[in-house]
Parts: sequence; structure tokens; C-alpha cells
Amino acid sequence: MKIALALPFTITTWDGEADPAPSEAGAPDLAAVRLAKTYAGPDVAATATGHAVTTRGDRGASYVAQERIVGTLHGRTGSFVLEHGASMGEGIPTELWARVVVGSGTGDFVGLTGSGLVEHELVTLQVELPDDSAG
Repeated sequence: MKIALALPFTITTWDGEADPAPSEAGAPDLAAVRLAKTYAGPDVAATATGHAVTTRGDRGASYVAQERIVGTLHGRTGSFVLEHGASMGEGIPTELWARVVVGSGTGDFVGLTGSGLVEHELVTLQVELPDDSAG
């Protein structure tokens, strides 16, 4: 079953550890982040934990992350891994993306696929949910 999902979230943990200062003046900062989120909305009641890497400089920034979402989504229960990122900078359009990691689903999410984007406190996905008989 194909479905569009809007998954509002709140970041509950964002613990970043900066890489040592770059050896070159003006080089962007890098960091590794441990994160946690709570997803709550009409079609979702879930939590997530994961990791991100970030880059931030005077002329641009980027991140990539993976998080395991565990809970109930559209009446189904299980977990799956969501991979997402963003890139922005001087003279280029901002790029946002998200996708379900293939093969990461458990419980009712075995076989889940899809993609979309992550914006400020909202994940939107177009997903293919497994048939009710799967899982």
C-alpha cells in the first residue's frame, strides 16, 4: 500500500563532539552527533536514536544522519532505519532528502521502502507499506 506520511518530531538529545580544530585557517568545522527524537502526531507514536555527522563553515553547511525509528506508524508497529541529510551554501539551492534504509524494517515494517525529506521538526515520506499479511 502506497501512502504519504507526515511525521512531526521533537529532538530530545543532540550531543555533538567537534573534531579537533582544522589545521588550515578557514576550513569548516566537523562534528559527530548522538541524537534522539520523539515522533508524535496523528499517524505516529515513536522514538528514535541515531547518529549524524555535520560540517559547518562560513559559506555552507551539511549533515548526514541515520536513526532507528521504533514505535507505531499508521497503525503498524515495529522499527526501521531512516537515513537523511541536507546541504546548503552560497550560490546553491538547499537540498533536503530522506529515505528508508532498504531491509532495515522489523515487525510490521519488514519490506518497508520509501523516500522524502526532513525539514524543521517534520519528516515527510512517500512509502510503500508491506501488505497486512506480511511481517
